[in-house]
Amino acid sequence: MARPPRAREAILDAYESILIDEGERTATLDAVARLADVSKGGLLYHFASKDALVHGAIERLDQLVDDDVAAIEAAGDDAVEYYIRTSVALQSPLDRAFVATARLAQGGDVAAQEALQRCRDRWREAIARSVADPGAVLAIALLGDGMYFNTSLHVQGEHGGVTLSPAEVDSLVRIARGIAATGNA
Repeated sequence: MARPPRAREAILDAYESILIDEGERTATLDAVARLADVSKGGLLYHFASKDALVHGAIERLDQLVDDDVAAIEAAGDDAVEYYIRTSVALQSPLDRAFVATARLAQGGDVAAQEALQRCRDRWREAIARSVADPGAVLAIALLGDGMYFNTSLHVQGEHGGVTLSPAEVDSLVRIARGIAATGNA
């Protein structure tokens, strides 16, 4: 059994895994407790209801996006490069939290839909701090979205996903920098 200080994180990890691998309907409290190796009472201690578990998953995503936005901002003049290079899905904690929240949003969860929109808005705002033109910001964000979408399909084993080579990512970084430079002219 997971120790109490780690139990909350183990529960969120298990919830994300079930959402990603099996979908929202399979992510029952019993299934989450089983996968997290905690009792149902232990799960309920940390998350009193399924709604509280959803809220916990969204809070986790928000915190990971906070960290990512801070990294974008810390990159300074390399913010666009950082954003593009990290738009490739790599099974990171941020990626897993994002996909799990997307599964909830696909099921109609309004809070999850709002959380995903908040993520996109925050990333665009971070890019906008180094790129003046709103159209250029949108183009860079959409480039990152396309990279993420295509590589995430590949990571999940679906047909049609694109694996980008380091040279291809370098090329996309150059293109994004060009868009940013045009937007700052």
